[in-house]
Amino acid sequence: MKMNDKSHAKFRLRSRAPKAVIFDIGRVIVRLQPERALEPLVTGAGSNRDAHEIWAALQKDPRWEDWQEGRMKPQEWHEHLTRQMNLSLGFDDFCAAWNRALHPETILADSLFARLAERCSLAVLSNTDPLHSAALDAGFTFLRHFPTRIYSCRVGASKPDPAIYRAALDAVGVRAAEALYIDDIAEYVEAARRVGLDALCFENSAQLLQELSQRGLPVE
Repeated sequence: MKMNDKSHAKFRLRSRAPKAVIFDIGRVIVRLQPERALEPLVTGAGSNRDAHEIWAALQKDPRWEDWQEGRMKPQEWHEHLTRQMNLSLGFDDFCAAWNRALHPETILADSLFARLAERCSLAVLSNTDPLHSAALDAGFTFLRHFPTRIYSCRVGASKPDPAIYRAALDAVGVRAAEALYIDDIAEYVEAARRVGLDALCFENSAQLLQELSQRGLPVE
């Protein structure tokens, strides 16, 4: 089958190294262990449910999207969960517990980001809340390579909404076909592709390095 002119132009563009690489954070760069965060909450609530059950329930909470998209302040989220779960944790202890979900040991090495930053613009794009975004900015050194940080709680939209991908493209100043997006959730990868980005589903470090190398980006 012959490519039409539009398809051929798109192929030629993507055969070049991308001008920007946009990374998801959780389970791509940062290890997420929500059970570490929820253990004190479960104990504080006196619940007989385990942390995984509570995490699943939280993601179905009617206010979860408001929390993720910045329409709730941390104090409001704490008050909401205190009512919902009968928590006995004070606000400061709650914040400390919530942020334990972000494991300090990262999946990908800083050195990879340093090499990529020499060749292209880097950005992170994450569905995250005000507490986690602040903890990321304050406590994770890899973010020094990422001048562009698109957090759902700051832009008022979350994946798979096309608006959050467009916000990232606008921030790095490239067209969709000039950017690569990396996420561990297939639904979000497909959403990025519908916006026009080259996108891949993260499995592990070795697979990512191979994909980056195939796109002409430095990995070692």
